[in-house]
Amino acid sequence: MIIGRINDMKKQKIVTIGGGTGSFTLLSGLKNYPVEISAIVSMADDGGSTGVLRDELGVLPPGDVRQCLVALSESSAVMRELFNYRYASGGLAGHSFGNIFISTLEKISGNFNEAINEAGQILRISGRVIPVTLTNTKLVAKLENGKIIVGQQKIDEANLANLKQLKLRPRAIANPEAIRAIKQADKIVINPGNFYESILPNFLVSGISRSIKKSRAKKIFVCNLMTKAGHTDNFSVVDYLEVLEIYLGGNVIDYVIYNNKKPSDALIKKYSFEGEHLVRVSKLKLYPKVKFISAKLLANKLPKMQKGDKLKRTLIRHDSEKLAKLIYEIK
Repeated sequence: MIIGRINDMKKQKIVTIGGGTGSFTLLSGLKNYPVEISAIVSMADDGGSTGVLRDELGVLPPGDVRQCLVALSESSAVMRELFNYRYASGGLAGHSFGNIFISTLEKISGNFNEAINEAGQILRISGRVIPVTLTNTKLVAKLENGKIIVGQQKIDEANLANLKQLKLRPRAIANPEAIRAIKQADKIVINPGNFYESILPNFLVSGISRSIKKSRAKKIFVCNLMTKAGHTDNFSVVDYLEVLEIYLGGNVIDYVIYNNKKPSDALIKKYSFEGEHLVRVSKLKLYPKVKFISAKLLANKLPKMQKGDKLKRTLIRHDSEKLAKLIYEIK
């Protein structure tokens, strides 16, 4: 049974860190618990509607922020659907209403934080959505052969098997609100998501990794369900953890949550055609100080795909309620 908002209980201060889809899933469940949520969001996205708005309007990326706002919304179903509505035809094809709305608010106010706060009031969100940085920056990947790939969308399409370095250009400074939330947190949750494009870029922002490492909060990593072709081929749970620890500065994570339920054969076959497979579980003993939590975490229903969406969306996802309950109950 989901715990309601109980006034006489001390609310846990939970900070989540991630991108769009993974954050949406976790936040949708967490908001039903007696918690104070601060959702720190990556600012590296430049694909789809977000990329067009960044290029044409010179705004910060609204897409992942929009998903977090909708996830935390206590407004009507109609308002939530409005912000996620994606135009399927005409000059606005591929754009979501929410992305355009947030970008317009930024242009009016001249401040991305203020735009998010205004949108949050309209959607009556339970918690806060905080961009990890207010620097207009791009994700850059350098390969062993010297090739340099600029932009999250291009990196998404590239093979990173010989990745040498991942960085942000120009150098990004942490949003002071993000640092403040990390310092005050009881739990810091690193969400599942596009590992090299949505998760790790948060820790390339100057000041974020250091603040997480210094924090007394419990640090929890929710591992991905599936590998990504050309990026995390043959990765196990421990492989994800090892790379994450490099970007965090080492010996940071206290808990790792991973799924132990197998998806349907049809879905596994669909993913395997694209070179993507279930994340393996092995060599957990390499991290004796980390508590590994195994659970059946798959969502039973497939996500609803919207017309006009030009980006690939994941079909195998975490169950938001099961994941939120597990995180809330960690002592």
